[in-house]
Amino acid sequence: MPSVPSKIVCVTGAGGFIASWLVKLLLEKGYTVRGTVRNPDDPKNSHLRELEGAEERLILCKADLNDYESLREAINGCDGVFHTASPVTDDPEQMVEPAVNGAKYVISAAAEAKVRRVVLTSSIGAIYMDPNRDPEQVVDETCWSDLDFCKNTKNWYCYGKAVAEQAAWETAKELGVDLVVINPVLVLGPLLQPTVNASILHIYKYLTGSAKTYVNSIQAYVHVKDVALAHILLFETPEASGRYLCAESVLHRGDVVEILAKFFPEYPIPTKCSDEKNPRKKPYKFSNQKLKDLGLEFTSVKQSLYETVRSLQEKGHLPIPKQNDDQPIRILQS
Repeated sequence: MPSVPSKIVCVTGAGGFIASWLVKLLLEKGYTVRGTVRNPDDPKNSHLRELEGAEERLILCKADLNDYESLREAINGCDGVFHTASPVTDDPEQMVEPAVNGAKYVISAAAEAKVRRVVLTSSIGAIYMDPNRDPEQVVDETCWSDLDFCKNTKNWYCYGKAVAEQAAWETAKELGVDLVVINPVLVLGPLLQPTVNASILHIYKYLTGSAKTYVNSIQAYVHVKDVALAHILLFETPEASGRYLCAESVLHRGDVVEILAKFFPEYPIPTKCSDEKNPRKKPYKFSNQKLKDLGLEFTSVKQSLYETVRSLQEKGHLPIPKQNDDQPIRILQS
């Protein structure tokens, strides 16, 4: 990747799964990064200080989504902002207000600092939740989640993501800020942070024996590095505009456990569906063409699943099974 020396950017919520990868790739490209975290001295952020280039070009700033001044201080003097910070919870009080306030405050601070562009990390949650959509309709950037449906089903994460994104668009329009939004699906891949985050738990439970069955449902997946690269692509490409759905493929949970069992047969991966009465749910159609048109090449979901498990092993979250000397070493083939 070509280097871009002396550009200063802010990454909010820098210790998160996607954000850690974003910080890593920005540093590798020569950016100076101001990363906002709740507590710069917290050991859970120490992995950021170990990244290549961190000593010279990473500044961790104490900031909170509900504190405008702290965000303004971190963003002032930056060329761009990547707003990845957001609560991940289904508690309405902890999810909605901080997500909406954070989006408004970051855009306002960016306007004040006259930054070139803000890239906001939204979610498929702001796109997909609509019970009235035709199953044959292609899910893309024009789709929005039905807020009443999110409220009625108490899906406060998706509700919070949708209203926060809407608030960001409204504030950006009002203040004349150049905003581009990325909507990733469920993110897999190697962890940089020491803890297991929510999206990785989705796979982790199938490897530990805590899930005895898999559910009759579908999920879209994408590799964390692709998501981080997409953020940078959206920041660096002047003609990028609007929303970008970031997804590689949609799989039934049955396909996921099948792939995991092929690569890692030594773990107690469930083979039975919890719902054998109803027909198997069909994957929805989606389009990631907008990001492909900008040159992003997606990592296969098989590779993503494989790297997720290897990372969990390397980080000590999963026991590594003993290999017999005469057992061939498995090599991943997509």
